[in-house]
Amino acid sequence: MKALVFGADGFEDVELIYPYHRLKEEGVDAKIASLQRGTITGKHGYSVNVDLGFDEIDPSEYDLLVISGGKGPEKMRLDSNALDITRHFFKENKPVAAICHGPQLLISAGVIKGRKATSWPGVIDDLKAAGADIYDEEVVVDGNLITSRSPHDLFAFGREMMKLLNR
Repeated sequence: MKALVFGADGFEDVELIYPYHRLKEEGVDAKIASLQRGTITGKHGYSVNVDLGFDEIDPSEYDLLVISGGKGPEKMRLDSNALDITRHFFKENKPVAAICHGPQLLISAGVIKGRKATSWPGVIDDLKAAGADIYDEEVVVDGNLITSRSPHDLFAFGREMMKLLNR
């Protein structure tokens, strides 16, 4: 199993680090991906090394996409490669897990219309405008899509992410 964990400067630290380590604990080959290789820093100061730039990724080689929240999605949604990778996962019905502001990338990729989702409250209006059905729950699973609202929801997010990956 191989997974991509998307992040960019300003990511919500625990929303990238927890899923990444949860996947590693289960033996998944997880890679952190961003706009370019190097180091990205979370909004609380934690830095992580980026394994792959978006332009280096062949999404057909990966089984799961995790999109961290915080301020990173605002940058990632402007990258055409990140959008193409996201679209690939939906086209192939592969698992996608997005938390907090992560669904911003789904909006820009045009893959959220008609889907059930949740997110950080500041993204809800954007999701509604993009045609998503919104639920205020700790985790919402709709087929291959898992969404959660905030760091408080990480245990439910991780649980459902692993269920979907292992089915």
